[in-house]
Amino acid sequence: MQPLTMTTAVTTWTPDALGLLLAVGLGTGYAWCLRKVPGWPLARTAAFFGVGLGSLLAVSVTFVGAYDDALFWVRAVQVIVLLMITPFGLALGAPLTLAKEASNNDKIDRILAGRTVKFLTCPPVGSIILLATPWLLYFTGWYDAVLRDGGIDAASRLALIAIGFVYFYGRLQIDPMPRRYPHLVAVGITFVEVVFDAALGLVLWLGPKLVGHYDRAWGPSHRLDQIIGAGVLWIGGDVAGLPFLAALFRRMIADDAKETRKVDEELDAQEPTGKLWWEDHPELSERFRRESGRPRGRY
Repeated sequence: MQPLTMTTAVTTWTPDALGLLLAVGLGTGYAWCLRKVPGWPLARTAAFFGVGLGSLLAVSVTFVGAYDDALFWVRAVQVIVLLMITPFGLALGAPLTLAKEASNNDKIDRILAGRTVKFLTCPPVGSIILLATPWLLYFTGWYDAVLRDGGIDAASRLALIAIGFVYFYGRLQIDPMPRRYPHLVAVGITFVEVVFDAALGLVLWLGPKLVGHYDRAWGPSHRLDQIIGAGVLWIGGDVAGLPFLAALFRRMIADDAKETRKVDEELDAQEPTGKLWWEDHPELSERFRRESGRPRGRY
């Protein structure tokens, strides 16, 4: 393998079977559902294909997929994308809602209302699983196994996408859920997660060299490679979470506006009584009657 340079980063491509099959399979299924559901929001489709499948291919068939077994920091980029960006784009596409409307099958609702989904989408559970994944990857024998065995590598990449999708599915709450939580809870948890991302980066940066089974005689030293990867996981993880925060705030604003419209419609639907608003208030109306019945003195 040639040293990684700006030239090789642009010109190196790899026919990654897993990335291609997964992108084609998910894209075909989503496109089939689109044919059954006219008027589906274009933004949802763009997020699914552009952010979700686009980022998947970007770390599969490009230089990232070619050099992920040679450089620690390249694999770190792949981990961040598959865990944070790809599933975020897939979840923004609302695939479960699209599949439900396309198939008109109640089985999807029964699955999503089950205990397993309810447990996985509970805010603390989803966060613990997401945060624990990179720690388990780097501080157990998992990472060495990924570098040595192609099957474990493929299964690990699928696991990262699945874990990330369950997390963002439960946080964004775009698709049907067994139980919904206030978006403010997700915002608060996100800020707590930033601390754990920083801790992982610091441990990898300042701690001992973890893995050294890279078959190369070029590029940065193993120690420097790990330091760069620590920065990628720390800073890259925080940057990757910014679009998620923006989506959460946008949904919070949209939900508040929806609730305001609902209240206004209910008030408009009420028949006029000819009374002032405070006359129906239990305390103010009683006080008004006492004041009106009290004899006025002379001035």
